[in-house]
Amino acid sequence: MFGDFLRRLTAPDPDTLPDSDARLALTALLVRVARSDGDYDSEERARIGRIAAARYDLAPEAATALRTEAEALEAEAPDTVRFTRAIKDAVPYEERIGVIEALWSVVLADGVRDPEEDSLLRLVSHMLGIEDRDSALARQRVEARG
Repeated sequence: MFGDFLRRLTAPDPDTLPDSDARLALTALLVRVARSDGDYDSEERARIGRIAAARYDLAPEAATALRTEAEALEAEAPDTVRFTRAIKDAVPYEERIGVIEALWSVVLADGVRDPEEDSLLRLVSHMLGIEDRDSALARQRVEARG
């Protein structure tokens, strides 16, 4: 179903992603981090939906549809390293910091900073080219919002 999209995303020189593809890829990354601890619960799904709705100005139904599509993409996506590097090449740094903030929001959605999620988020931050300080500041912003 997503074969062509994944081939374009992981090509040696990926083009800048069209907005709809970037939305899908970034939402799939949220799903990947949420699933990393083996417990993808309703609070994490709801948080991803709220992030998508706010980030992309979507109605709740459209955000749910995007999340559902992203769940399917995440299940078919290649390893996290190639997938994340492709996003790095296609998305400007400032937007990637926003992605890290959204990822921290998902990781902290259930009130637990799970070691598997934490480890994957560190890897993803590095693969997205985000400095450790920027990731820590993003986490602090999310924690301050509660």
